[in-house]
Amino acid sequence: MTIFISAIYLLTLFSSLYGTAATHLHTLSSDSYNQPYRTAYHFQPPKNWINGMYSIFPSTLLKLSLLPFIPFFLFFSFSLLFKYLMSLTYSFSCFLSFDMLNGHVGVFGLADPNGPLRYGGLYHLFYQYNPKGAVWGHIVWAHSVSKDLVNWTPLDPAIFPSQPSDINGCWSGSATLLPGNEPAILYTGINPQNQQVQNLAKPKNLSDPFLREWEKSPKNPLMAPTSANEINSSSFRDPTTAWLGQDGHWRVLVGSKRRTRGMALLYRSKDFSDWIQAKHPLHSILGSGMWECPDFFPVLKNGQLGVDTSVNDDYVRHVLKASLDDRKHDYYMIGSYNAAKDKFIPDKGFEEFVLRYDYGKYYASKTFFDDGKKRRVLLGWVNESSSVADDIKKGWSGIHTIPRAIWLHKSGKQLVQWPVEEIEKLRAKPVNLPPQALKGGKLLQINGVTATQADVEISFEVSELGKAGKLKYWTEPQILCSTKGSSLRSGLGPFGLLVFASEGLQEFTSVFFRIFRYQHKYLVLLCSDQSRSSLNKNNDLTTYGTFVDVNPLQEKLSLRTLIDHSVVESFGGEGRGCITARVYPTLAINDRAQIYAFNNGTADVKITRFSAWSMKQAYIQ
Repeated sequence: MTIFISAIYLLTLFSSLYGTAATHLHTLSSDSYNQPYRTAYHFQPPKNWINGMYSIFPSTLLKLSLLPFIPFFLFFSFSLLFKYLMSLTYSFSCFLSFDMLNGHVGVFGLADPNGPLRYGGLYHLFYQYNPKGAVWGHIVWAHSVSKDLVNWTPLDPAIFPSQPSDINGCWSGSATLLPGNEPAILYTGINPQNQQVQNLAKPKNLSDPFLREWEKSPKNPLMAPTSANEINSSSFRDPTTAWLGQDGHWRVLVGSKRRTRGMALLYRSKDFSDWIQAKHPLHSILGSGMWECPDFFPVLKNGQLGVDTSVNDDYVRHVLKASLDDRKHDYYMIGSYNAAKDKFIPDKGFEEFVLRYDYGKYYASKTFFDDGKKRRVLLGWVNESSSVADDIKKGWSGIHTIPRAIWLHKSGKQLVQWPVEEIEKLRAKPVNLPPQALKGGKLLQINGVTATQADVEISFEVSELGKAGKLKYWTEPQILCSTKGSSLRSGLGPFGLLVFASEGLQEFTSVFFRIFRYQHKYLVLLCSDQSRSSLNKNNDLTTYGTFVDVNPLQEKLSLRTLIDHSVVESFGGEGRGCITARVYPTLAINDRAQIYAFNNGTADVKITRFSAWSMKQAYIQ
């Protein structure tokens, strides 16, 4: 359950308390010794402290002397601004929320990836941004371009409030390439009544490969809540990339909900300007809550190539994804698309949202078809794990993960994700180790790699499967990882990597496998354990986990981890399980951090492959 509290007064308070300090911090150098947590090759703007999720834990609240204000915020929000806030419950619009599950308060900033596309030989990334500071409003589409999805150059904001239909903010949306290779953006605007409505913008000059200027349709808004359609005006946002049906009509989805039933509303258009709502949503699920940032796209049944969003044939399956506002995670389903009825039909076992793109910090993701390399690329937003006070000290908040190629696994049961190949251009100073046994209880220090800025690949072979621990009852993987951390020994596991490890191991983040025996099958658990990542206990030290669909009888257990100052982005089972974490060590920073391969199980495991690289800094302005 999430309770929304007025952020305006809290931010005003923060401004009065920290305004001078924050202004000074904006001038700090981005040098890693002054900014040890700032990423070197993950995307983030240089002045980004207003973005992301500011986490305020109870201890921080006490330090900031904010506890006396909480009753006032609660009373004021619910008694005087209830109706107003109901129209503004967009989870990335600078609201203060109390997350009962994680036990902390957080202000949600704006950093969703929006409308990614390839045009004029350039990749275009738009993202939610507030250029005027940490106050509600002024939400724009910031714009950066790249030739390789790694190095990014900023341009002026592409879309900003200028019409009645978006005067209170330009929220998330998507890009579609129309016939003649004309880009079009559909996005959510906030009108003077604080209703969420859908708008259209197109480039002013198609001959400009940078797409620097955009013109809005004079017909905006093109889709809006009315008394006739009974759409909830506070739950109607984030249009998808549109697809073209065989009947020549465009279709687009908009996330919504009716009471607790989350849904993807369907609209059709002949000309991409006049949109008519379908009688039924593409799909809906009772009890799932608001569907933010929906996505709908085809994937090949066989192979790793991507296909255009409008493809619908016997050789593809379809993926329906939603960022569930109630859970703050991205979930997806695999199924088929009945074009005649405009209905999504989930495969058996996908009747509910079960699978996630990423089992750590990851939200508001968006895919696009890269027609240059014939692949589908996934981009996602990652919030902070540090306290609001520490975010102010850093001077920024919020990043994007490394873009991932995404395709359907050969089993047809899940998607596979892998960092785009271009990121490997940043690899330098390779370190390769020969195959070797890693005995139980042993650490193997990895030398010759920049430990805070690295790409590490390791594979394990397990032979003593008889020593796998027995799992009597099905248990959620995150709970297993939390209760059976890297310090708790078992037969097979934990074994994996210790990253951001300090001398003496007072701090470390562990990414590891455990193997269990459950109902005559082996279960491979992948964990990312932040519980000892920092001596600063004001950070979110949550441990994440997922089961990886790997058979240890027939396959080696592979792990790839991208390490970037405060990011630990891990891919287990060749991309079948992904976990992203944010960590902020106090000791294991800069040249004081170390990397280890470790085995804390009682059985030996074999390292069959180990390769690591220091990563060069990407050009990101």
